[in-house]
Amino acid sequence: MGLLESVLHASPVIPVVVLEDARHAVALARALVAGGVPAIEVTLRTRAALDAVRAIAAEVEGAIVGVGTVRRPQDLLDAEKAGARFAVSPGSTPAVIAAAKDSALPWLPGAATASEVMTLAEAGFAYQKFFPAEAAGGVAALRSLHGPLPDVRFCATGGIGVHNARAYLAAPNVSCVGGSWLTPVKQIEAGDWKAIEQLARGAASLRF
Repeated sequence: MGLLESVLHASPVIPVVVLEDARHAVALARALVAGGVPAIEVTLRTRAALDAVRAIAAEVEGAIVGVGTVRRPQDLLDAEKAGARFAVSPGSTPAVIAAAKDSALPWLPGAATASEVMTLAEAGFAYQKFFPAEAAGGVAALRSLHGPLPDVRFCATGGIGVHNARAYLAAPNVSCVGGSWLTPVKQIEAGDWKAIEQLARGAASLRF
């Protein structure tokens, strides 16, 4: 099993984390790991993101920390230097595809259409992020893609929560889902790590 495959099978849900303060990173990651969710995607949407990745990589045993919202080749370089173990993008570009091929960091590119899925598969990326999942057709779209493209597996992200995660996980080509519901901003700001651990336990129990 390759590293990216092991990441996508580490838990039914990969939390999509937006951190404004890197000081929350270690406690947050420990709560997620304690709840059975070791793979953690820290999005590059804030200035604190790379510091958060460094802290988790250095201090949280059992965490598999990655970065999300990778949009440029430089993002891959920065993520690898920070200690990230995987990278995720909302889509793909020729420049990022080329950089990912040269990088040691496993990359999960985003796709929303059959043409995008085929282009990425042709480039060697059999694992992809289906995004934005709900807006792009949801479970029905994924099941439709499975027929002609049975060798591609997805992490479905975008509009997914407790209410519909099981339906996505039941699709034959879905390895896991991504979601932000495990790490609510209010709980992070309040330091309510027990609440986040409980949310993680609920997510981990979604495995079929």
